[in-house]
Amino acid sequence: MAYFISSLQDPRLVASFQRVCGLFLQVEDVGSTNNSCGKGAGAESEQVSRTRPSINGYGTHPAEEGSLHLQGQGKPRYVVKNFFFYYLFRFAAALGQEIFYITFLPSTYWNFDPYVTRRLVGVWAIVMYLGQASKDIIKWPRPLSPPVVKLETRVDAEYGMPSTHAMAATAISFTFLIATMYRYKYSFALGLMASVLMSTLVSLSRLYTGMHTVLDVICGILLTGVLMGMTYPFWNILDDLQLTSPLTPVIAVVLPFLMSYNYPALDHYSPTRGDTTIILAVASGCTVGFWMNYQYGQTYEPTGPLPFEVPSITLQGALMAIARFLVGISVLVATRIIVKTISLKVVCTWFHVPDDMEARKRLEIEVPYKFATYSSIGFVATAIVPLLHQYLKLL
Repeated sequence: MAYFISSLQDPRLVASFQRVCGLFLQVEDVGSTNNSCGKGAGAESEQVSRTRPSINGYGTHPAEEGSLHLQGQGKPRYVVKNFFFYYLFRFAAALGQEIFYITFLPSTYWNFDPYVTRRLVGVWAIVMYLGQASKDIIKWPRPLSPPVVKLETRVDAEYGMPSTHAMAATAISFTFLIATMYRYKYSFALGLMASVLMSTLVSLSRLYTGMHTVLDVICGILLTGVLMGMTYPFWNILDDLQLTSPLTPVIAVVLPFLMSYNYPALDHYSPTRGDTTIILAVASGCTVGFWMNYQYGQTYEPTGPLPFEVPSITLQGALMAIARFLVGISVLVATRIIVKTISLKVVCTWFHVPDDMEARKRLEIEVPYKFATYSSIGFVATAIVPLLHQYLKLL
């Protein structure tokens, strides 16, 4: 069993998957450019991996994200021989990033069902916090490059176990399924297939991009399943509490902020703390917005006997949904710019430090400004934007 688990951590397994999908590594200073088959590329990669040190998954300089070939003596280069898999997995990887959260989650609130959104936000925040914190407690490095091709560089300083992309994709897809299967009339088999497809694509994208080992991905999926199974019996209880308790605004702001500020510390800077702060802040702002809407009798939920019919797609309905989305996203972008600028200025002035990239990595700067920015986004998305939609007669 120990040997099997160890084999799942082997970066050569990831490299093999990349080669099967048409992604090959080249190293300029080896002198060989023949990557016509996966075996040759693997042998070349293994030669370099034995001669170069590893820094959290890197045996040499990282590849620049988005490029197909890297220039520079001694830097790893890669060749894409199957562009279908390349674009498929790059798209799938984006489903686990901020751009997806900031579009999909608000869109479900504005255009689908706030009841479902509340469950998505709650489960997503719990799963992601525990996944992010586990990375910095376990401290297992990402797969070594070479032999692995790495297509992303932003999260190089993060540890790899577990894969939070796999956790987020599994949590969102299956929470959506569970929250809607008795609420709407649709084929459960099709919903299950869609959930499995999304979580599988995002999980495999973490292997294709070279950011995780097979064990990272498997553990991420299993951990999410355990967390969802443990919390599912309490979903309705927690939802009722967050809507009705007079203490909700205080708890929703104070607790996530303290969790962000007391996030597990490392001996080097990692974007994990900032990303975790963003997640908790969005959930915090959304929760306050959910609570305020309920207090004023504006839950924006569909009415009628359960289960509901799935809304039919019409041209007018599609145009209205697009209009709500564009108006909402524009307001969120403006909110992010304004609150980020103000909060950074206030915090940096308070601590008498210049507003530069190094200052933004400091705990006392990063957590307050990111929490203020993204909690504002969550609140505006759930409380202010729907009012604007009503004013513009988009609801």
